[in-house]
Parts: sequence; C-alpha cells; structure tokens
Amino acid sequence: MTMDELLEPLVAKDRRALSRAITLIESTRPDHRARAVALLADLPDGQALRIGLSGTPGVGKSTFIEAFGTMLTDQGLRVAVLAVDPSSTRSGGSILGDKTRMETLSRNPMAFIRPTPSNAQLGGVARRTREAIRLCEAAGYDVVLIETVGVGQSETLVAEMCDLFVLLLAPAGGDELQGVKRGIMEMADLILVNKADGELLGTARRTVADYAGALRLLRKRPQDPQGFPKALPVSAVTGDGLKNAWDEMQALTTWRREQGHFAANRAEQARHWFLADVRAGLLARLETSAARDRLAGLGDAVARGVLAPAEAARDMLDWLARQD
Repeated sequence: MTMDELLEPLVAKDRRALSRAITLIESTRPDHRARAVALLADLPDGQALRIGLSGTPGVGKSTFIEAFGTMLTDQGLRVAVLAVDPSSTRSGGSILGDKTRMETLSRNPMAFIRPTPSNAQLGGVARRTREAIRLCEAAGYDVVLIETVGVGQSETLVAEMCDLFVLLLAPAGGDELQGVKRGIMEMADLILVNKADGELLGTARRTVADYAGALRLLRKRPQDPQGFPKALPVSAVTGDGLKNAWDEMQALTTWRREQGHFAANRAEQARHWFLADVRAGLLARLETSAARDRLAGLGDAVARGVLAPAEAARDMLDWLARQD
C-alpha cells in the first residue's frame, strides 16, 4: 500500500483507514517508520480540540469519557478517544479493555476509540500518541480525548500534546493541602470531581470547594483568564455537570484563541516533540547489535573496576561519534 492509497481514505473519514494508519505509526520496523514519517508529512492541518484527561485508577475515567463523548456526539461532533493502557513490566502485555468499558460509545458511528499499550513509556501516554492525534485530526474528528494511564502525579507529559488538560478526581480525594501538590495539579486547566451524585453529592461539593481554594493559592499562569483553573462537580452516571464542564472548556479555548495563547502553545508543543524525537533517535542508536556489544564490554570493565563510569561513558560517546 502506498501512502496515497492510505491517505485518501483517511482524510475521507474512513475509520478503518485511521486504524491502519495508527497501527503503521506505532510499528517499530524501520520500513514502517519511514512510511509513517512520509504519511505524517502529507497530512492536512486539523482543527480538533485536544483534551487530555488524567486521574487516579478507579476515579471513573472511562465512564466519564463515555458519558462526555456521547453528549458531544449528540451535538453533532465527531469524537476520537485515544486510551493508553498500562503495560506489564513482566510480560509487556496490556489488557486494552477501554472499548469494553465504553460499550455504548464504541458502537457510535460518530466516535472512534483506540486503546494503546504504554509499553513502559513514562508520562502516562504512549510514545506515538501525539502522532495518533494528528491522524485523528486529519480524519475529521472535532474533539480528541487522550485518556492517560492513570498512575498518579507523574502524568504531566499529556499536557505537552493537548489544548486542555482535565484532571478527574473522586469525592473526599484530599483537602486543600493535597490540592496544592506540585506536578500534575499545576498542569490542570479544569478539575472535575466525579461521582457527584446520590450519597456522595455533599462530599463532592465539599471536595470541589477544597480544590477551588487550593487552586487560588497557585501562581497564576499567563494562559488563564480570570477564574481559571477551576474545579467543578460532575456525574458520569447521571450526566449532571457535563454540559457545564463543556461550556467552560469552550469558553477557555475561545479566550486562549483570541489572546494568542492557543497558537503559541501548539507551536511550543511542536518544538518539544521535535526535541523528544531527536532524543529518541539518539537512544535508538544504542539498540544496534554493535552498540549493545560495546556497552556490554564497557559495563564489564566498569564492574571490574578497570574503568571509571565517567570514563566509560565518554568512551561510548566517542565510539558513537566515530560511527558517523
């Protein structure tokens, strides 16, 4: 299959072509990687709103995405969901059960759900998630939801590939001191306290108040209008608060577009991923058989005390430079 044969159905909104294109960019084969780079270079610019969604396991991310995505499709919007599942550090396998948990949304012709293994990639996203976002945009999706692994406060990498970063929390998940923790809290544009229904409604409202107070203690960011970031209650089960959350997302996006922050953010993100790809390419040079043999030999010399670690590292870098 040539790139033209894959590109044409992709931009014609063929979901099967989109699935095959994502499989192509996730491949590590050198010939597939060359084809993927060529395909990405030919993609038309997309205008999708990229929304990153993070939260601790059990907070209801999949349930929220199904309810939120269904609400958006009911408004005539096409929604793509890129869900990253954790990979086992022992077997390397992943469950990839997001389509099962989002049964209703997965059958919706206006939606596309793609689970991807993290393959031990840090930051809560897979290595090629950003490229998958570009493919979804080219396929005509209006909103791209990026669901992270859900492992805690280290999931800040998703903020480097989305326009809005939403943090989903559970009622009674922490007081104001918990809320001012650095890291993932500082990245959030909206904090949504899920499960704000039934017996947990009162607790959820108190949790929203706690986090709202905590957010006022954080240093104001230039890309935020008055009142942002903010905390809101939502219920993925009843649907309460979902429309309000979407309205707030649209208001924030509109303000950032008008003030120039939206385009500046995407430009800076492109710079970030250029540097990330350079680093990944340099690390890939260590995966050749010759490089692995060299590393093994130098590692043995360090273990025996023949070479100091710094000296061995310099030797390895000099060797890599000579390979050019």
